[in-house]
Amino acid sequence: MNIRFRGLSAIVLAVWLLAACGQDPELAQFRNSIDAFCTRISEIDTSINSIDAQSEDATAQLLSYLDELDLAFQSFAELDFPEEFDYLETLSAESSQYMTEAVSSYHEAYGNGGYNEYTAEYARENYSRAYKRVQIIITFLHGEVPDDEDLKIQ
Repeated sequence: MNIRFRGLSAIVLAVWLLAACGQDPELAQFRNSIDAFCTRISEIDTSINSIDAQSEDATAQLLSYLDELDLAFQSFAELDFPEEFDYLETLSAESSQYMTEAVSSYHEAYGNGGYNEYTAEYARENYSRAYKRVQIIITFLHGEVPDDEDLKIQ
């Protein structure tokens, strides 16, 4: 169960984002939503990292927490970004799609009481893509431009 989530770094960035909170109520609500998302990711991360890998139900616990993670990403994708950040909505939708694919693949990888290494690797790749998009979004929300040559924002 060596799946490590990047939730803690996301929370640190979200707290930093909130520190710069302005007076605009729409923007304040959006920042609160981002903070809630990052907090939820951190909680799920803590739960996953506390799974006893030797437990008989470790796989079931992991998959259950991953399902929660998928729901959190789906909620993130449904956020209404303020006008000045509309260009990031596509990335939030992509992050949710990648997480849904990752979770589905993890279910498949651990299906039927076995483990499929290739499917798990595919799941890890999608998982990483989902989190990369979240990190890019948070970087833009901080007024910075991510240093990523593959980045294409529409």
